[in-house]
Amino acid sequence: MLDPNKQSSTTITHIVEVNEEGSSLKDFLRDHYGISSRLLSKMKKNQQIRMNGKYAPYHTRVYRGDKIEMNFEEDPNAYPRVPMNLEIAYEDLDLLILNKQPGIVTHPTRGHHEDTLTNGVVDYFQRIGLNMKIRFVNRLDMNTSGLLIVAKNPFAHFDLMKQMQEDLVTKYYLTWVHGEVDKDRGSIEGRIFNPEGSEGRRVIDPKGQASKTGYEVLERKKDRTLLRVRLYTGRTHQIRVHLCSMGHPIMGDTLYCHRKSPREEEKKFPRQALHAYQLEFYQPRYRTKLRVKASMPKDMESLFQNP
Repeated sequence: MLDPNKQSSTTITHIVEVNEEGSSLKDFLRDHYGISSRLLSKMKKNQQIRMNGKYAPYHTRVYRGDKIEMNFEEDPNAYPRVPMNLEIAYEDLDLLILNKQPGIVTHPTRGHHEDTLTNGVVDYFQRIGLNMKIRFVNRLDMNTSGLLIVAKNPFAHFDLMKQMQEDLVTKYYLTWVHGEVDKDRGSIEGRIFNPEGSEGRRVIDPKGQASKTGYEVLERKKDRTLLRVRLYTGRTHQIRVHLCSMGHPIMGDTLYCHRKSPREEEKKFPRQALHAYQLEFYQPRYRTKLRVKASMPKDMESLFQNP
């Protein structure tokens, strides 16, 4: 749903320090920040890129320590702002990392126009003087809680997406599964396939995409186990499919749990007991290693108690 009070575009300034030598200014911007040739031409025409305080032609060689300033117009966000109690796990010039609560939809959909995390981020950004597109770097299902990264500019978004493609972003989850897992740690590498007519339910199949999930037991109860899970690949429903395939589906997962009917499973736990609790990656601007954690939500903490 478009906001009838849509604001005008905003000028964003992004300053980076070069940490390599030899390439041209044009190649550096294209390779590191994903700026298209079309946008580069537009920015060149308007002299929106400066190096060490002055305009520099695109063939100029960059050297370690050079400071590049990029100014560009950002189209405003198109969704309405809705005040929301956001739990901020980390924030800097380039990133906003939220601890998403379960039951909240991330993006507006046909059935959710103004009660999504996007609407809450729009409100927060406008309160701190930002008016721009909302760029989520990662995704979580509605009933999965945990860490979500929002990039505050297209350069940070491109850099983090590139880190994900190069396996530089490490993701850890906490999950309660049915039954007592015997091995203290292990990995699952079943290929994940989305068959026709499955209504979104993935399966393990040789025709699927290569996938790898690691796990470690943190707590055992008589009928359930708490696991710390690491994602080595990022397939849709990967953790849910892999844990189900080893005979320990996630508690509350009505799509992949075969032990109980959906209604019985919801009585046991009202959502899939899955929480994205830790992210490790490089800060896009400064290249320092970041490790961000989110505490376990109360509903999952309650599963420490017997029965």
